[in-house]
Amino acid sequence: MDGIAELLHETREESGIELSEVSKDINISEIILENIEAGKIGSFKDIFLLKEYIYNYAKYLGLDADDIIKNFNEYVFEYTSKIPVKEIEKSIELAAKVNETNMIQSPYTRTKLKNNKKIYICIYLLILILVILAIFWSVNQFAINNTNALVISL
Repeated sequence: MDGIAELLHETREESGIELSEVSKDINISEIILENIEAGKIGSFKDIFLLKEYIYNYAKYLGLDADDIIKNFNEYVFEYTSKIPVKEIEKSIELAAKVNETNMIQSPYTRTKLKNNKKIYICIYLLILILVILAIFWSVNQFAINNTNALVISL
């Protein structure tokens, strides 16, 4: 990005055009143009809008806008496609520990946790016991209410 930023800045300076004039002519804020010339890609939220700004600015300066966008795309690809070394090292360590499968490990894939059958069995047993207790309690309540009704009716 620095090469593109320098090219745009130097071309504008050689042409003797002020940023305020460029801003008015192509309807892009002066601050945006300053950030483009400084190579501050992080100050833009939308990469596609930044690409449009660069294209219009390069075209305004009489440069080969398509070539500049091609260079910008290559820069963005290199910038976003690199996996940090620490992520790769973690993946290698994980692969060495897990070596049970022949799957290729990637820092962007998650390993699935094995289902712990004991936990599920305990949960099912607990639910079953609670259901049995609820049935027993309701039957007991029904029996108590019947005996009260018999006593009252006599």
